[in-house]
Parts: sequence; structure tokens; C-alpha cells
Amino acid sequence: MKGTILSSFFWGYLLLQIPAGQLAEKFGPKVLLTITIFISGFITALTPFVAIYGGFRWMLFTRVVLGAVQGFLYPSMSYLLAKWTPTPERGRLVTWVYNGNNFGNLVTMAVAGVLADSRWGWPSIFYVSGGIAILWALVYCYVGANNPQDSRTISEAERKYILSTLPSSSTDRSAQKTPWKEIVTSVPMWAVLISHLGQNWGFWTLLTQIPSYITNMFGLDIKKSGYLSALPYASSFVLALVYAAIGDALNNKNILTRTASRKMWNTVALWGPALTLCLLAFSGTHETLALFLLVSSLALNSAVNLGFLSNHMDLSPNFAGTLMGITNGLANITSIAGPLYVGYIVTDPKSLVQWRIVFLTSAALFFVGNLIFILFGTAEVQPWNAPQEEGAETETASKEKEQQSNAKQILN
Repeated sequence: MKGTILSSFFWGYLLLQIPAGQLAEKFGPKVLLTITIFISGFITALTPFVAIYGGFRWMLFTRVVLGAVQGFLYPSMSYLLAKWTPTPERGRLVTWVYNGNNFGNLVTMAVAGVLADSRWGWPSIFYVSGGIAILWALVYCYVGANNPQDSRTISEAERKYILSTLPSSSTDRSAQKTPWKEIVTSVPMWAVLISHLGQNWGFWTLLTQIPSYITNMFGLDIKKSGYLSALPYASSFVLALVYAAIGDALNNKNILTRTASRKMWNTVALWGPALTLCLLAFSGTHETLALFLLVSSLALNSAVNLGFLSNHMDLSPNFAGTLMGITNGLANITSIAGPLYVGYIVTDPKSLVQWRIVFLTSAALFFVGNLIFILFGTAEVQPWNAPQEEGAETETASKEKEQQSNAKQILN
């Protein structure tokens, strides 16, 4: 039952990813992000009532609905970032945004144990996190913008700078048809998808199972377990910012090509945890070593922001939302399968052998995912990013050439 509840979020999450990307590109991501987080906060705050008075079936239903609503999140963010992040600063800005995931996990895991141990009990975890989400939605409704042209909070100089460094990003995406055939047959796109599949299995297995592993293997109380479960995300949050600064410096000084940079960071993010999980599988009951390896796994994995997770924007800034919807949607098959697989394998949560199987499986999928990305991935903008009539240069294409020239001057 626990494994089913933990995975049920992803059943809904899988449903609306591709439509979410299309809607973000057509109508703009701001409204989708605002509605998504507001509804998510509301459902989260209601969760204790559903669990207590509705039981198992209603709990599953609300988790599926929450997943469906949050299916709009990553496609919308990917498209928003494609329109907002200047090329010289993309690594840092994309990491800063996606690092919110680590920060949220860090704070929630650290605070959840304290809240659950308080006089308000476990329901307070959902009230607090749901309330914060609703507050965020209200603030973003005022300060957010679909693109620099619509923003009320930046200067004209900054607006021009951002636009001049986005050479392959069209200002008229709604007039373009999605090149479905080219996307589906794109080898670099398949490389991103397979890497995403491996990442989601490993990451979500760790995310959902670390508290259970720490509590059952080392006999820690829920309050202390909450603090220790947060440690990997603390290291992840800090190191992600370090990786981003180094990554942008290497790219801007032309030490690495963008493709080489994507593959290098993806290797750190997937093969790093593959190694530490192999070591963890044979660490036995050595508490300090096991915790060190868990922390190292997620700390290394935070480099994924500079790997395939930014590659959708490289391949096609104009269809970044749709590309993210495709890979994030399909990759959630492994997000569902991971916790269910753990529930099937780990019948005795104190069994070292059973946890070993879990960790080695995740390591294998991390390894394969990155191997395919190294062999077939690229950071070059794909020809289908701006489809147009043969022999006819559109006004959009002319603007892109002008932006390209301006971007080169600024980067020089």
C-alpha cells in the first residue's frame, strides 16, 4: 500500500506532460505555473483530511490529481527558461531554478521530522508546505512574466541584453507548427529521453526510500531520521551552485564546447551516483559510510542541471516545453516503477541483501542512461527548431540572424 501511494503521484504526472508543453508555448508559461502551484498547495493542505476520512482509495485519487496538475510544471519551466536565460549565464540561472527542487527537499525533510514529532503531528507537514505553495502562487502572479518583453520589473538595457543572447529563440512561436515527425526521429532527442529514464529511476528511488532505509537499517527515530535524510539534499543544493559557476566559466572561456560540457556534467551526474550506489550496496551496516555514500550520490547527481536537463533548450529553444513534456512524461514510467520495484524487492526492510538489489539496479540504469547520452547526445540547435517554407526566409528568421550577430558581439 505504501509503495502504491508513493508511486500514484506519477500516474497523474504522466498524463499531461506533452499537452502542458504545447499550452506553455501557445499561451505562455506564467499562467500555467501560477495555477499549477496554487492548486498543488490546496490539494497538499487537504491531504490529512483525505487520508483520515477518505482512506486508501481517496488518498490515491488525490495523489493522482496532484500529479496531473504538477505535470504542467517542468514543461512550463523549460519553455520559460528558454526565453529568459542569456547564453553566458544559462548554466547558473537554470541551476538556480531547478535547484529549488533540492532546496524544497532539503527543507521539507529537515522540518518534516520536527513537525511530525510536534503536538500538531504529521498533518502539520501538509498544512505548512501547502500554505507556502499557495503564498508563492499569489506572489508570482504579480511578479512573473512569460518573457523579457512582457516583464515590468527589468530595465530596458537588461531586456535588450537577454534578447540579444537568444539567437535561436523565436518571438512568434504561436505561428509555428510543431515538427512532430522530426522530433520523434531525432537521435539527440532519443539520447535525452533515455538519459532521463535512467535519471528518474535512480533519483526517485533515492528520494522516496532514503528515510525508510535510514530508519530501518540504523534504527533512528523519526526526528533524527528527518535531519539525516535532508543531508544529501543540503550537499546537492550547495554543489549544484558550484557546478554551475564552473560550467559557465568553462563555456564562456571556450575551454569546452557546449556539447562536451553537457556530456561531462551528465557523466558526473549519472556515473558518479552509479559508483557510489555500487559501494553503498556493499557497505553493510556501517552507518557513517552509508550516510556518506548517500550524501555523495545526490551531491554528484545535482550536476544533472548542466547535463541532459538543460539539453531540451539547446536542441530547440522554440519547442523546449514540448521536448521537456515528452521526456519528462515518458521518464515518469521509471518514476512509477522505481518505488513499486522497491516495494516488491524489499519485503524485509532490515535485509541488506534486498537493499543491495535496489541500489545495484539503480546504478545500472544510471550507467546505461549516461552511456547513450555520451554516444548520441549533442548541444547543437536542431534544424527543425525553426521550420519554414523552403527558399523563403521569414521575418522570424531575419530577426534570429540579427540576434545572432548581436549575441556574438556581446560574447566577444
